[in-house]
Amino acid sequence: MIDFTLSDEQEELRRTVERFARESVAPVIGDLYERGEFPYEIVAAMGKMGLFGLPFPEEHGGMGGDYFALCLALEELARVDSSVAITLEAGVSLGAMPIYRFGTDEQKATWLPRLTSGERLAAFGLTEPGGGSDVPGGMRTTARLDGDSWVINGSKAFITNSGTDITAFVTVTAFTGDGEISTIIVPNGTPGFTVGRKYSKVGWSASDTRELSFDDVRVPAGNLVGERGRGYAQFLRILDEGRIAIAALSVGLAQGCVDECLRYVREREAFGREIGRYQAMQFKVADMEVRAHTARLAYYAAAAKMLAGKPFKKEASIAKLVASDAAMDNARDATQVFGGYGFMNEYAVGRFYRDAKILEVGEGTSEVQRMLIARALGLPASS
Repeated sequence: MIDFTLSDEQEELRRTVERFARESVAPVIGDLYERGEFPYEIVAAMGKMGLFGLPFPEEHGGMGGDYFALCLALEELARVDSSVAITLEAGVSLGAMPIYRFGTDEQKATWLPRLTSGERLAAFGLTEPGGGSDVPGGMRTTARLDGDSWVINGSKAFITNSGTDITAFVTVTAFTGDGEISTIIVPNGTPGFTVGRKYSKVGWSASDTRELSFDDVRVPAGNLVGERGRGYAQFLRILDEGRIAIAALSVGLAQGCVDECLRYVREREAFGREIGRYQAMQFKVADMEVRAHTARLAYYAAAAKMLAGKPFKKEASIAKLVASDAAMDNARDATQVFGGYGFMNEYAVGRFYRDAKILEVGEGTSEVQRMLIARALGLPASS
């Protein structure tokens, strides 16, 4: 029997995060978004709730949950705001998860309690200015072993959570030999490690995203994460999981568009009656709900395979592709439903429209997802 019904514990989590998003995030996020300010108080509150520790065991300061619990939280947050949701997603799946999956016992003991509590954030330095999805072909960052230290040179781009006041470190991917990629922890404040100014972004305006540069940055040899030369395999695993998380976030945005439109069509009148009484408007909102529902089923299925220990790469790509399409389509339709008000940043749908596009780009573009799905079906790599 196939059953996607949430357990009592999962439903309680969902409702708790839903209430937090409505009561604590919604009233303040518009102003933070407009000013481009990082939501420190919201992050601290999420830390106290245990959201940063959801998929980690209690021995590391976590909540003893699983990755699906994280996805449920991301969906509910993104129904209200994606800047807050992506801060949590990146802090957990890109920041703390590499340490949990591949770190040494000492690294876990040093970093995880602070990351799972939300006291500190970490970032994942993969993308480079000239590389994008072309990894490792576009990567130029190098790290050479000099005695008992790694010496790192290069740069990274579009790195989330890398420059906040509570960022602890960045895990950097670098060439450590001929065709050999490894991942290395670089604490913030290390000499030669420069964190650039915040990007001026179209969306996700209340999240932190920056360019990083490394000029003869020297860190202990013990900062190597996992085995030397396994960095490529590590980030592939991290990205596969992260695509399910981004799918959940995308579903939240898509559902948030439905939420906002349902309220608006019952209040807005045109030509003498509520616009929700017009069939054209009903069909548009119905299509939006279909997209959100279908995308939710896709990420539920991908998460189920991952938690069962089965191969899930194809399902993760399907979920990410379907959900990001749903988010973009719903944001566009919601803006149309709201008319001129949908173009105003003071309305949530205006922010949703600005936030949606990056979901078709981040953690693997839609084109990359189609390529991965095709390869999983046994089709040859395109030339």
